Amino acid sequence: MTINKPLSAVILTSIAITAHATPQDNNPLKDTPFANQTAHGYSLKFDPSKFVKKTADVDGQNIAYRAVEKIVYVQHPIEPEYQTINFYVPEAYFTNGTINGYSAKTVPIFLPNSVGGYMPALASTADAKGMGGQTSTILQALKQGYVVASVGARGRTLGTEGNYTGKAPAVIIDLKSAVRYLHANDANMAGDANKIISNGTSAGGAMSALLGASANSHDYDKYFAKLGSAKASDRIFAVSAYCPITDLDHADSGYEWEFHTLTDYEQMDMSKLNAQSYNDRSTPMPKITGSLNDKQLAVSKDLQNQFPSYLNSLNLKDENGKALRLDANGKGSFKDFIAKQIIASANKAISEGKDLSNISYLTIKDGKVVAVDFDGYVQHKKRMKTPPAFDALDLSAGENNLFGDKTTNNKHFTAYSLKNSSVASNLADKDIVRVMNAMNYANNPYASQYWRIRAGTDDYDTSHAISAMLTAKLRMNGKAVDYALPWGVPHSGDYDLPELFAWIDGIAKK
Repeated sequence: MTINKPLSAVILTSIAITAHATPQDNNPLKDTPFANQTAHGYSLKFDPSKFVKKTADVDGQNIAYRAVEKIVYVQHPIEPEYQTINFYVPEAYFTNGTINGYSAKTVPIFLPNSVGGYMPALASTADAKGMGGQTSTILQALKQGYVVASVGARGRTLGTEGNYTGKAPAVIIDLKSAVRYLHANDANMAGDANKIISNGTSAGGAMSALLGASANSHDYDKYFAKLGSAKASDRIFAVSAYCPITDLDHADSGYEWEFHTLTDYEQMDMSKLNAQSYNDRSTPMPKITGSLNDKQLAVSKDLQNQFPSYLNSLNLKDENGKALRLDANGKGSFKDFIAKQIIASANKAISEGKDLSNISYLTIKDGKVVAVDFDGYVQHKKRMKTPPAFDALDLSAGENNLFGDKTTNNKHFTAYSLKNSSVASNLADKDIVRVMNAMNYANNPYASQYWRIRAGTDDYDTSHAISAMLTAKLRMNGKAVDYALPWGVPHSGDYDLPELFAWIDGIAKK
């Protein structure tokens, strides 16, 4: 989902919007000129003279910082309103000061994206309010002492019929191009471009993960050349990914593996939604409830049966070297691996004072959770999506829209949905599907070393198998992964900023 405000404990869901999306009316910078536009296009050389001094109140503390907003990060943008960075630097670094032990040259660069639902994402501004009127994540990061490069990117609804401009892999090409801009200008910008930490939620979490995993891969070179991206590295130091919707090729089977016992659903009513109302979260969106019909139940069974063979083909192991497997019935050590995360989450909640004694699917002894009935846990909520959850048979899902191309708005991207499609369709280019999946780059030698992955126990938007598989594969390739399923948290992000910032400090100060 595209939230052009920082995310703060907000429920998100994936949707299909196929109308042409123009720069949002609520874009606070819509009348602001581009910072680096010249008579000959866009300069990729950072200009420090563009800084504007600003202040803000953050939790009763006055924060002074400087900003350069609407920097177009490629020479030949296709949608310049979206292909921008808003760059923010704490004032202390302009007077050789330090904050939180960082100087202008040692401080990490926090790189939040506003991508969600693979929709177009404007670069968030520091003064935008977070959900519920809370202080923006950007200002919280500035208070912590970080330099912030808030980045925008193209999304699936951009363009007009016959000339769609935001289809895959546009979003990841844009994010990588922004990182290249930061590396190319490292000598003239505050912050250490060798310590960029990306942050995103939902589809933005998937793109944060892909950004970290696919660093410096040549798979994207032809796209960089077309945009005039800076000729520099797109490697980042660390990844923060909240509820990442990745591995879309197998997300449908993963969803039914976990949620196949749920026949009732509750999902957002998208029938009257357009790009503008989608970005306006001032009023709650209505929900549709219902039960799966016989055809949907049959699809669920088909997809559920596909997942164990896929999971087993990955040859995953846990941190102790134990194989993570599933039998034909979907049970096994991989399911136990996720159950252990749920138990750990419940015990953390108890240690923080939550009373979980009335939760029937938990076994508690001496004030500590010792077991979880996984199937009982799944039953505590309704499913959020009908099968297939992502590659809809009628091409109505946001991901169908993502994998369209310049002239075709929506496509299938799995063989199963194409075979069982209820409408005429083509299959998306397999190479484009491949370069959108972080799982395909976990063994990349340039991939980020440090990862923080969060998916709440109440997140039924995507199977918990997705984050678990990514975690296991990264760890097998020597990456340090801080993985947890926070208790009672739905599909959301930026809800634990003190913990996130403590993690960043822990790795950045090594």
